[in-house]
Amino acid sequence: MESIRAESVVKQFGNVTALDGVSVTIEPGELFFLLGASGCGKTTLLRCIAGLETPTSGTIRFGDRDVSQLPAHKREAAMVFQSYALWPHLTVERNIAFGLEERHLPKPEIRRRVGEALEMVRLAGYGERSIDQLSGGQQQRVSLARALVVKPKCLLLDEPLSNLDAQLRVEMRREIRRIVKENGLTAVYVTHDQEEALALADRMAVMDKGRIEQLGTPDEIYRHPRTAHVAAFIGETNLIEGKVREFAAGKAQVDTPAGPLVGRVSDPGWTPVQGESVRLSVRPEAWRIGADDWNQIEGTIAERTYLGQRVQYWITTPAGRVQVVELNPHEVREPGGGSVWIQARPEDVVVLKS
Repeated sequence: MESIRAESVVKQFGNVTALDGVSVTIEPGELFFLLGASGCGKTTLLRCIAGLETPTSGTIRFGDRDVSQLPAHKREAAMVFQSYALWPHLTVERNIAFGLEERHLPKPEIRRRVGEALEMVRLAGYGERSIDQLSGGQQQRVSLARALVVKPKCLLLDEPLSNLDAQLRVEMRREIRRIVKENGLTAVYVTHDQEEALALADRMAVMDKGRIEQLGTPDEIYRHPRTAHVAAFIGETNLIEGKVREFAAGKAQVDTPAGPLVGRVSDPGWTPVQGESVRLSVRPEAWRIGADDWNQIEGTIAERTYLGQRVQYWITTPAGRVQVVELNPHEVREPGGGSVWIQARPEDVVVLKS
């Protein structure tokens, strides 16, 4: 296991700056996610770590080694691609063995390590099959085995599950985390799938416009977003505009079109001032239907979707349309009735810079 560090990495393609001074340390044995919308720079950063791109400036380090100018095959890192990149004319065994054959290892050693890799990804007995005889999930396991058989110190994954159906993605999430942890790998995983990142990551970085906007554990990112972009990108949220009336002890009272709301500031480096424009982020599951002492808003149900274990409501309020999720509903409210009250605790209302 070894750490991976990017230090002030800039990558330009002509006049386009794909990475704008990115610095991040990925700890040994960590499953670390790079997350963001298309064009945010996450794949470019992964490719710089892999050696498939060379930074315009800045440094990539594996442990204490500066690998910024090293070719990919000398970095002791293996990459798993979105497309699997398997050779259809070779068997499963030959696909996995390719990297070892390129290193001119003895044939008995190749056979032993291929067998171990097949066991690792739970494909023992599949070595003689052709690639087109495998399901999508099995092909992704072969791709993982091919990466693992060379015994890398770092595993790099570029949206590896995006071509699988929903059920297979859930299954392969567990397998990838198991493989990374059982083999003591430092892993960097690129995705735009928030649920995937929340389910798997030890830590994650949310990127936007070539920069890291926020870095933390899944719980920190979800519960304590520091910008409206992060709040809206990770999961679903309601953003309500307002102006600060007063701020004290980490909480702000904010005047909104739906009345005053109280929330907490999650960015420790920011102190909102009276009259400042802000946004309030409230997750749909944080709202409760019914009046209480805190943060009450009145509205009418415009739309609802029944999903068995939960009901999604869209409620029209003076602050705009608000999404509310009610878990384990005992009663399903229908649109077109009278007014309803919703409320949220101050600790579930996050005050963000506008």
